[in-house]
Amino acid sequence: MTRPRISAPISCAATQHHHRTCIPRRTFTSTTRPQDWLRPNKPEKSKSQVGRPRLQRGGSTRGTTVVWGDYGLRMKDHDRRISAKQLQLGHETIARKLRGMNFKIYTRVSANIGVYTKGNEVRMGKGKGKFDYWAARVPVSRVVFELSGPVHEKVVKEAFRLAGDKLPGQWEFVRKGDPPVVGLTALNPEKGVTLDSLKKARRNVEPQDKNESEQELIIQAETDKPPQTVSTTTAV
Repeated sequence: MTRPRISAPISCAATQHHHRTCIPRRTFTSTTRPQDWLRPNKPEKSKSQVGRPRLQRGGSTRGTTVVWGDYGLRMKDHDRRISAKQLQLGHETIARKLRGMNFKIYTRVSANIGVYTKGNEVRMGKGKGKFDYWAARVPVSRVVFELSGPVHEKVVKEAFRLAGDKLPGQWEFVRKGDPPVVGLTALNPEKGVTLDSLKKARRNVEPQDKNESEQELIIQAETDKPPQTVSTTTAV
């Protein structure tokens, strides 16, 4: 009984097509890897805590206006944590309403916060829990979705209304060029609402200690009195 003859692997240079035995060449590209706004590229090194979104009060208006699109959907009532599934549902609602039209949706938030939960009837001190879903911390007055394209404003407004019904909380429709918001107050220079006016104190600050105020009044009264002259005449 003779052994079957094993032929040597054919080199790729001798054939037009790549052979299975050949090692595929690694392709290099200068473009970055596309990021997924519904989940981070790398898992968390440590479990993130609950936390709360930060309310910008120091004069920053970042994220409160429409930047890339023509219209936007902005949170109105209260900051909260929105899950990636809810954000995806709102995105799909807008795309379904505008199906067949020429438009582009921009997402301004990313679900990069891990939420960990425990089961029912679990005792204290057994750890934080297992991973449940990804979420995004959305502060108040933050634009979540933007849309650009030759679409009528009423159609976009209706699509954003349907998306707002799918998302938790209250939402408002904004246009490009609308005034920014600082905290909960929208800037309006025509009505005198500017950054400088918001930074000014609304009432006079009273001193905390009354003794300090009394001492200041005494010192002020002494400085207001004219200096007394001493007579130098002697009796004869």
